[in-house]
Amino acid sequence: MSDVSRAGTERLWRIVALVALVVLLMLIPLYATAAWLRVGEYVMVGAVAAIGLTMLTGHAGQLSLGTPFFMLVGGTTYCVLAGQVGQEGTDANLVALGLPPLLAFLGAIVVSALAGLAFAPVSGRVGGIYLAMASLSLVYLGLYLGQRFESLTGGAASGRRPDPFVVFGFSFTSSDPELVIAGVPLGAPERTWYLFVLITAVAIVLARGAVASRPGRAWRSVRDNPSAAAAMGVDVPRVRAGVFAISSAYAGVAGFMTVHWFGLLKADENEFVGSWSIAVAIALLAMILIGGLGSITGAVVGAGVVFGMPLVLQLLIPKSAFLSDLMGGDAGFTPVVVTALLYGVAIILVVLFEPGGLATLGRRIVRAVRPSERTTTQERRTP
Repeated sequence: MSDVSRAGTERLWRIVALVALVVLLMLIPLYATAAWLRVGEYVMVGAVAAIGLTMLTGHAGQLSLGTPFFMLVGGTTYCVLAGQVGQEGTDANLVALGLPPLLAFLGAIVVSALAGLAFAPVSGRVGGIYLAMASLSLVYLGLYLGQRFESLTGGAASGRRPDPFVVFGFSFTSSDPELVIAGVPLGAPERTWYLFVLITAVAIVLARGAVASRPGRAWRSVRDNPSAAAAMGVDVPRVRAGVFAISSAYAGVAGFMTVHWFGLLKADENEFVGSWSIAVAIALLAMILIGGLGSITGAVVGAGVVFGMPLVLQLLIPKSAFLSDLMGGDAGFTPVVVTALLYGVAIILVVLFEPGGLATLGRRIVRAVRPSERTTTQERRTP
């Protein structure tokens, strides 16, 4: 088979696989229960945040633990911008600007990116463990600001509810107006699924485009050798600050998704547990390590392992006697603990045996199915 025909066949299979995936994602809400839809939605929340982090860490070599802070910024900005002034049941002390939800969503992205740029004096000049420690301080900053400015976040006690995401009169996060497809009423879980699928798909497409373009090449040059990159005319501090802002924007989108998934924006009570805590920062780092540093698809798969597994176990425990006995004993094996143990073991295995993560393992499997490169070379040499 010639190279041209082989490339055409591969392209055709990719298109078929993509179409099949899109059809599957569109059909899932028509058959899955709300509980299983919420599992997929939470995985997509982690996927968007992990995609931004894998661009920053995997491609630009900037290790950051501050993603939860920018998620908090994005979620808070949306709630403030989209909040309706004087709405019944709304705390009068909450700041609410009453902007259209779509405009509030875009504003959350912009504000999160600007917050990332504000960190540029640090992110543009340091890297590695120094940036990790500096960015970790943002989690503590978010803890303080979230509790201090209750008029924005609602505080750590009660929080505040985000306004429904309504575009042209249609709500993507509530059941208004009523909509039925194929005999299945589309309530809030189904509509949120479609919204999150759209957001995740756009995030993947934009990330792939950025990685393959000139900015992506600049990121990798700075990651591999900052001195050589500077010698070739790359403005290293500017490139680092730029990719940090992009990663922060992705985190802001994930924050918007988080407040709609929970139906609540709530400041953390401490720095170790909560939606914007150190635990989330570690979980996001685990996602990109398990999936493969720098791999966009790997970040999505890693999110499925880290964010999806605890929720899946919670749904399976009532249906499995083995899991019920395991989780119900005195050993303290909750779904969260089991997941932490499993992805901890996965990280160790990745570091020891497959540094490229699940993405590299997947590529190896694909290459094993295809004809080997040696066979291809022999075909070229055959008269």
